[in-house]
Amino acid sequence: QVQLVQSGGGSVQAGGSLRLSCVASGYTRSNYCMGWFRQAPGKEREGVAAIYTGGLTTYYRDSVKGRFTISQDNAKNTLYLQMNSLKPEDSAMYYCAADFNLKALSGGVCYTFVYEYGYWGQGTQVTVSS
Repeated sequence: QVQLVQSGGGSVQAGGSLRLSCVASGYTRSNYCMGWFRQAPGKEREGVAAIYTGGLTTYYRDSVKGRFTISQDNAKNTLYLQMNSLKPEDSAMYYCAADFNLKALSGGVCYTFVYEYGYWGQGTQVTVSS
């Protein structure tokens, strides 16, 4: 049984930093897509960043480029999202997700196509105050 367990998040002032973690268990694939998504109240879930564990290529949505870093520690089966220079508009519930069928993979890069990710973490709140 696949499980994604998240930790991290919390409240921070604008300009601050937070790190999210996501530990995955119960799978056997070695190459797959992992992603971070977020959903603010009244808005649709949107992709933030993704990583292909096979080649460690990454993808970021434009609004977080240069501020967020997605990484994967394969030895610990842990996905991270380092978030720096946080802005109030980054406030949302953040979710990690896994695509073990590589449906989100294109040209060696995993993208954040929400409906291609079949396994989700429980979510963690990030609140950035101005």
